[in-house]
Amino acid sequence: MIIINLILFLIFLAVSIKAADYSIKHASKIAKSLKFPEFIVSFFVIAIISCLPEAIISIISAFNHIPELGLGTLLGSNVADLTLVFGIVALTSFNGIKVKSKILRNNLFYLILLVFPLLLGLDGKFSRLDGLILIILGLIFFYRTYEESKKFHKKFKDGKREPILKSFILLVLGVGILIFCSQLTVNYAKNLVIETKIPEILVGITLIAFGTCLPELIFSIKAVKSNHDELALGDILGTVITDATIILGLVALISPFSYNINNIYILGGGMFLAGICVITFMNSDKTISKIEGLLLILLYVFFIILESLITNVL
Repeated sequence: MIIINLILFLIFLAVSIKAADYSIKHASKIAKSLKFPEFIVSFFVIAIISCLPEAIISIISAFNHIPELGLGTLLGSNVADLTLVFGIVALTSFNGIKVKSKILRNNLFYLILLVFPLLLGLDGKFSRLDGLILIILGLIFFYRTYEESKKFHKKFKDGKREPILKSFILLVLGVGILIFCSQLTVNYAKNLVIETKIPEILVGITLIAFGTCLPELIFSIKAVKSNHDELALGDILGTVITDATIILGLVALISPFSYNINNIYILGGGMFLAGICVITFMNSDKTISKIEGLLLILLYVFFIILESLITNVL
């Protein structure tokens, strides 16, 4: 069974990587056809599609009256995106992740949005009003990002325009295949873990994180290696902000909930700290370097250990 699980794991991982290549190709075509910067296409299209798995889990959990599961899924995956995914992408890149856009380097509003789930959740509950506030803030951020991108980015030069509808359908198809195969990759990796008896702490640090972030990870690694750094940045940052505002807001609107206050301290605080680190690194030499990527990975390991210790104590 180990051999079968290993073969299937490698097959679906290979398909995921190919789907990422496919998605990058058509995202770039859409950007050229619309004369939009690649970051905007990734931020608005790829990121929203990428966050669908955790969004679906969270919304279903809200309808089933267990919205706390959604809170853990959304904020936990955001911590992994901002630390583990950015870190691995930076380490596997040639010279780090290049940050060309001024809107990415200087946008403190991003940090303000990341702290709002923490502030609104300090009373140990998320009300429908809290949810509405988060949704409105998320929509404002998307609109503001689009408007500022028109000032800061250079448009593509006129050239051969690709059929936009065809490219969009193929992009959605590519990202859909990436998400589906990523989930199967994680399932077979889980089987390998069970059969090889890998320690639980390693499972927590690696498998669980990959389970929520593998689509963003594969897409971003391929994007950076293909010299499309802004596609990677748009995917990760767009996914994080969508989860932290619009999706969490929808969960609260559907089913207001209370929770252990320590959860928001750990998850919300970890997400905000990770956001500070990423924005700071973006402003340093206009690059998230390999060393900074390593620091982000270590921050994720620290977060997992701290979360485990506090959970065991409580």
